[in-house]
Parts: sequence; structure tokens; C-alpha cells
Amino acid sequence: MKNLFLILFIIPLISFAQESGIQFEHGTNWENVKAKAKTENKHIFVDCFTTWCGPCKYMSANIFPQAKVGEFFNANFVNLKLQMDQTKADSEDVKSWYDEATRFGKDYSVRAYPTFLIFNPDGELVHRIVGGGEADQFIAKAKEGLDPETQYMTVLKKFEANPTDAAIAKQTAKTARGAYDQELATKAMERYIDLISTEALLTTENIDFLLQGATSTKSVAFKILLDNKAKVDELFVGQQGSVDDVLATVIVREKVFPALRAQNAVVDFEVFEADLKKEFPAVELKASLALVKAQYYSGKKNWTAFKDAVEEYLNLSTKEITPSMLNSFAWSIFENCDDAACVKAALAWSKKSLESGDNAVMLDTYANLLYKSGDKETAIATQEKALALASEKEKETYRATLEKMKVGQPTWN
Repeated sequence: MKNLFLILFIIPLISFAQESGIQFEHGTNWENVKAKAKTENKHIFVDCFTTWCGPCKYMSANIFPQAKVGEFFNANFVNLKLQMDQTKADSEDVKSWYDEATRFGKDYSVRAYPTFLIFNPDGELVHRIVGGGEADQFIAKAKEGLDPETQYMTVLKKFEANPTDAAIAKQTAKTARGAYDQELATKAMERYIDLISTEALLTTENIDFLLQGATSTKSVAFKILLDNKAKVDELFVGQQGSVDDVLATVIVREKVFPALRAQNAVVDFEVFEADLKKEFPAVELKASLALVKAQYYSGKKNWTAFKDAVEEYLNLSTKEITPSMLNSFAWSIFENCDDAACVKAALAWSKKSLESGDNAVMLDTYANLLYKSGDKETAIATQEKALALASEKEKETYRATLEKMKVGQPTWN
């Protein structure tokens, strides 16, 4: 009887927990989903996900179960999860949607994950969202899918019907970026630029719009930024780095990354820099190339060259180097390089990461580097500070490191 009472007590709690988040349809098909939406006069929300997608898993585990998310989506949508890949572990319910998932991918251009599609009560696609977000942000994005003024398809129709309206072109470019429709975003951006003067374009209001539109060296936005660097830099005040950083990032991504991705690639960065300087003489590329070099040499396990590249980047970059970035560079050296010059450089980076205040993770890095450099006494004192600031989850690891330091054992592999 006691066990029965316990079971009866738990069941309502389980039901309550299940109902607190988004309620997704199961054991159904697309026609039934559309029929239910029409009957209840609700829109349809479709989560197009894959089993291997990290952001998809994050949304399912952390955002969809939240009470406020469930309250909004359950009130406004018939909700469906649609698995876009196929695995051996798939249930019969998932398998029954294989053909429909293939059709969704083709008909609705689902090319990135997660993609969220919103259909009106008649089953017509009206909006798309690509990429997740935290609860409030995600609810705000979904609300745009309910408002005819902000719906993706509505904006697209306005754009097609009003070829001389600059405001609509600008709104379309923004909406298309959010929908991961780069082709439409580029088309709308180019139309907007054609419809207004360069002087009107180069304003504080438009600077972010232009920067986001500079997706390739061939884009109109990139050319405008390049041809008006001095003016853009005036508008860039208060932002991280300079317009050179933006232009250089586009150039490096387009011209350098493909070579780095080639199997067994051996890259001569001096040749790269010389060639790019001929093509883009007005852009300062050294800092961006230095960061790419650091990534490249890290992959090649050439830690001396990695150290030199990081030093070059830190000396050249106009961006603020974050403590976490410095810590990451320093930890890479600690884990992988025994060279005294490398350790000395990493110690300096690590020390600088602590200038904004003590942090357990960064103190741990600094302590380990001190220990590796031979300064055992200071290392132990620093590790004790890290241990005192560490979260409960970190304490065991930090305590083990401290014990190794005290008995003279290596803290690295």
C-alpha cells in the first residue's frame, strides 16, 4: 500500500514536469498537425534538428523545458519536432517522418541546424529562425513569426512588390540574415545601397548594417567600407578594433582558410601576406594573419612557432584581448611545451589575464606555469588562492594539482 501511495503521489508530479515546457506532437503526421492547427486557430512551430547538432541539444535540454517557454509556445502553436538526419537508433515514430523531413529540407531550404519554421493556421510557411538562443530572446524571435509585419514571408513579399523602397530593402536584408537566407540578404543589401547615396549610407545608424553585409570581398558593402575607411573608422568609435579588423577577417576567411583546410597543408604565411597586400594594399592584415598563424601552428603542434605567432598577434591587435583569450593561449603552452622561452612567454600572458581581478581558472593556469618554470613556492601559494575561489565542481581537481606541487610531481602530462 505504501508503494502504491508513493506511485500515486509521484505521477502527478511527473505530469506537471512534462507540462511545464513545450508540448510537442507525437504519433501523428503532417496532415493531422495542419488540421489541428486550423481547428485550434494556432500557428505551427517546427523544430528542424539533427541528433549530432550541439545547439539543437542545448535548446531541447535547457530552453524548451522552461515553464515560460512552454506557456508561450503551447498557447500560440501546435509544436512539432522533426529529425532531419537518420540513425540506427531511430524509433518507429521518427522513421515515419523520414520522407517528410527530406521534403522539408528541400521545399523550405533547411541547410543549417537548428532551423525553426513557423506556419500559419492554413499550413503556409510564414517565418523561419536559424540558430537558438536563451529563453526570452527565443520567445521574442518567435513573436516575430506571429506578427504579419515582421514575418519572413511577409517581408519577402513586400520586398518583391516594392523595388524602389529603400526602407523595405533594408528591413528585408536584416530579416533574411536572421533567416539564414544569404542570397536574399545580399540582394536586399545591394538594392538598398543602389537606392541611397553613399553619404546617406555612411551614418552611425547604418554602420552595423554595412559591417554585417560585408560577407565577402566581392560584396558591395565590403567595397564601400574599403573605399571609405577613414569615414567608417570615425563611425566605428566605441566598437571593438577598427574597420581594418572587419575587412581583414573577411579577406582571411575567404583567401586563407581554404588553404589551411587542405589536407597536409604546408602554408607559407610570408607568401600569403605578400600576395594579399598586392590585392588589398589599403588593409592592414598582419594582426589577423598572426592569429590565423597561431591556430595553424597549434594544429601542427609547433609550439615555438605558436608562441611567436601569439606574441605577434598581441603586439599588433587593435582589439582588446580578453582575459579568457590570454588564458587559453597560456594553457596551450603549459599543456604542450617544455621550452623555457615558451613557458616564460605564457607566464606573461597568464599574469596579464589576472590584471582585471582574481579568477580561479586563470589563477590555476598561472600557478601551473609558475610550477613548470621552477618557482614552486609561488606556484603553491597561487594554487591555494585558486582552490579557495574554485567552485565545488573544480575543487577536487585543483586540490589534486596542489598536492602534486607540494610533493614535487609534474602537474602536466
